[in-house]
Amino acid sequence: MQGFFWGVGIFLLVNAFLCLWRAYAGPTVADRILSVNIVGTKTLVVIALLGIVLGRSIYIDVALVYGLLNFIVTIAATRFLETGRLRGDWS
Repeated sequence: MQGFFWGVGIFLLVNAFLCLWRAYAGPTVADRILSVNIVGTKTLVVIALLGIVLGRSIYIDVALVYGLLNFIVTIAATRFLETGRLRGDWS
């Protein structure tokens, strides 16, 4: 079963490098933000798989924190792309 997890992890890493190429060659900024978000999600899955294979629960915690940071950065980048600023009119 561990061989299967290693194979899936290697496949995801190769796929992540293809997404990085799309981020480099993307025609629009939105495509680049989306592909970097996909790379972050694939990295999260690889960290979680590594935690399962090695039997260390700390990697699962790291993957959860990484997922939250990935989400926050994606929201901030799309807001900046859409409005040109990060602060909103809260009053």
